[in-house]
Amino acid sequence: MGSAPGPHEGPHEGSHEGPHEGPHEGPHEGPHEGPHEGPHEGPHEGPHEGIDPYRLPRWVEPTSYRIELAPELDRARFSGSVEIDVVVHEETDRIVLNSAELEISAASVVPRSGDALEVRATLDEAAERLVLTLPSPLAKGEATVRLSFAGTLNDKLRGFYRSTFTDAEGRTRTIATTQMESTDARRAFPCWDEPDRKATFEVTLVVDEGLAAYSNSPVVDEQPVVVDGARRRLVRFAPTMKMSTYLVAFVVGPLVATEPPLDVGGVPVRVVHVPGKEHLTAFALDVARHALELFPEYFGIPYPGLKLDLVAIPDFAYGAMENLGCVTFRETALLVDPQHASRVELERVADVIHHEIAHMWFGDLVTMGWWEGIWLNEAFATFMELLATDHFRPEWERWTTFGVERDGAMSVDGLHSTRPIEYPVRSPSEADGMFDTLTYEKGGSVLRMLEQYLGAGVFREGVRRYVAAHAYANTVTADLWDALEEASGEPIRAVAESWILQGGHPLVRVSDTTLAQEPFAYLPEPPGGASSIGKRWLVPVLVRSLGNPENEVARVLLADETVLLPAPAGRGALVNAGGWGVYRVGYQAGHRARLAEELRSLTALERYDLISDTWALVLSGQAALGELVEVAARLGEEEGPENYQVVVSALSLCDRVAGDAGRPLVQDSAKALLGPRVEALGWDPRDGEGERVPTLRALLVEALGTIGKTVEVRAEAARRFDAWRSGEETIDADIASAVLAVVADQSRAGDYDAVLERYRRPANPQDERRHLLALGSFADVGVCHRTFDLAMTEVRRQDGPFLVRTLLANRVGGPAMWERVKADWERLLDRFPDVSHHTMLASVRTLCGDPALADDVTRFLTDHPLDVGQRSVVQTLEQLAVHVRFGERMRADGRLGTELGKAGAR
Repeated sequence: MGSAPGPHEGPHEGSHEGPHEGPHEGPHEGPHEGPHEGPHEGPHEGPHEGIDPYRLPRWVEPTSYRIELAPELDRARFSGSVEIDVVVHEETDRIVLNSAELEISAASVVPRSGDALEVRATLDEAAERLVLTLPSPLAKGEATVRLSFAGTLNDKLRGFYRSTFTDAEGRTRTIATTQMESTDARRAFPCWDEPDRKATFEVTLVVDEGLAAYSNSPVVDEQPVVVDGARRRLVRFAPTMKMSTYLVAFVVGPLVATEPPLDVGGVPVRVVHVPGKEHLTAFALDVARHALELFPEYFGIPYPGLKLDLVAIPDFAYGAMENLGCVTFRETALLVDPQHASRVELERVADVIHHEIAHMWFGDLVTMGWWEGIWLNEAFATFMELLATDHFRPEWERWTTFGVERDGAMSVDGLHSTRPIEYPVRSPSEADGMFDTLTYEKGGSVLRMLEQYLGAGVFREGVRRYVAAHAYANTVTADLWDALEEASGEPIRAVAESWILQGGHPLVRVSDTTLAQEPFAYLPEPPGGASSIGKRWLVPVLVRSLGNPENEVARVLLADETVLLPAPAGRGALVNAGGWGVYRVGYQAGHRARLAEELRSLTALERYDLISDTWALVLSGQAALGELVEVAARLGEEEGPENYQVVVSALSLCDRVAGDAGRPLVQDSAKALLGPRVEALGWDPRDGEGERVPTLRALLVEALGTIGKTVEVRAEAARRFDAWRSGEETIDADIASAVLAVVADQSRAGDYDAVLERYRRPANPQDERRHLLALGSFADVGVCHRTFDLAMTEVRRQDGPFLVRTLLANRVGGPAMWERVKADWERLLDRFPDVSHHTMLASVRTLCGDPALADDVTRFLTDHPLDVGQRSVVQTLEQLAVHVRFGERMRADGRLGTELGKAGAR
């Protein structure tokens, strides 16, 4: 599953378009001691034993479902029936399955030999379970459960829910669609809603005339029917492969599909969308073609589905969902016009499509046994999305830009409130809590580190063995380590588990002659009294010497002991050569300065690691801000945005904590560090410039205009905006968000209404999102209140949390918006999907300039815990504490001016 789009922020203040954010739940006391028992292990639980409150009993298990659903879009209701073929392992008079928010109108059980037995159906809403009590014990063997039910097409963006859009005639139209992961299939039909209860699914939809219907498999039959005097259409789909309930999908509405289907190796591929957006589908089809050509070769197994529909949904809580053969997306992650989109926006679409199609093998075909294993599904899909996007557009240097996302995960992982990548999961809320940056980005980074350690070919061979051995089945994480060990002959399990089963990551200290590790943390003591950061890791360290003309790389597996720095090294040694290690490197000041002098001899990712590790050490109080300035001042003609992103993040945080008196120092530093590069790049694309230069240009223009308050930049942004309003000029898509941010920071009369009008009438989904977030950036408290009201009324529920987050990050209006959040707390929680509540609050970490305000934020959010995502909130509050502590250090004895003054001195 791809997360909702939006900035990914950690203690590195600032933002970039980073995928995959999600909630993660309550603190974990220690590493996972071992895998949960999977479906292929242990005896069946007997019917007379106690029932686990979160795991269904195993004495009856499904093999196939025949589902018929009749959604009534105008009434926001649906009715349906399901026949479930089951195997009865032990004689029982009870059958227990999942059901939530459904009204059961009829229930019976048909033994393989015998008449139907009427049963008593009892719903336990709190446990989300349906208990069927039989009049007499059901014998071992096969049987069929028959249920009739009805439910509401809810507006909570989960289960079977409704989405709306406005058509070309101005009418509001409704779509019925699904989002089942993690545990919401039970809101659409009664089922065994656990990932290891795999079965086949045959879906039939009864829909109004004129509406399209889509599900996981191709349509095999359509017939006209009359229901309650109304003409409808019965659409029957082919049975699916054996799969989990969370992958079932059905979509009904006034939608259209690209025709004819794109044929990729015999797989028909379509993009499904609301009418009028046909022109936004070509790029998605191109990416899908690439994925379906690349992945079968990588995995050594053909695409496991019968067709592939990519479905754009106007209201969608996440970024996308990997339903087999019927992948659903929010529109910004699928529909795009390459001529009017930035490179970052195109990369985002390519990433998400690659991620979801990779899941067809790693997640759908082979599935985790229980939710603690979801990290492997998502981490591997993240790894494959990067591999595929890098193959699709090598000039984007996707593995390099992933360094920023990895660093965002490490910025959370350096908190005492982090968690192991894999930890025990029992309840549904804990399952929802697995969808976070530690699952996606840290997990994906660990897999990339292992791939680089083993070699790409050996790693792929291990993956092929894993997928082939467990197709159509369920696994635990150890199954992958076994396959990699078989392929490589290396003891990979011990290395991998040191990264997976404990939180945190190491700081590798480098002296003139030795390497040693210690746990890295931003704060010296855990705010909550206990730390989830581990103690020791098996660290695959790669080292090369900048003075070695052969550019040879030495390999060291760093464990408990201090080891000698491989020769030839000394102060010319670059630790974490290649940049793939998931750890920080701590150089002595002189060593770091020498590496900075040789910055251009490092790869882009190695340069990024040097500067981001330095900033992490500055934030943790283990290095001086001036050391970061020294490295930043040597970036020079950098063409990628990632290294300057660290500089902008540091300047942004300094701007937050400096206060009015210190802010001119920050502005001068921004001009000194960023101004020369902007002057060299200019505002407009140039022939022959690199693919990533426009992204750098936008980053620097925005920073100079908002943090640096550079008069010339602010004037040029306003000029371009005015020319766009009058129709005289267009604004290049790569720089559009930057122009909007600089204009919003000036809060000129009339500009807000112009941005609001464009948001209401956008040219495409990306244009809509740019202008939505710009509404939250106007540096005026009154305007911020107006935008907050929009978030609570007009803005889609899926987008509202991101707008509130932007408002909280507004340097001028943020404190007032925090008061609004407190005042409207219950309304906010009710309006927005629960999986996005923590996302809405992520930017309270920026409210760090006033310690009293930070204390108020901490008290309130501690006293008002979320049902889903509370651990993310705890992590955000620890990040806030990191920022406050940094501000206190910088304000002491005028240190901020002394350290930042080094930028001007250069």
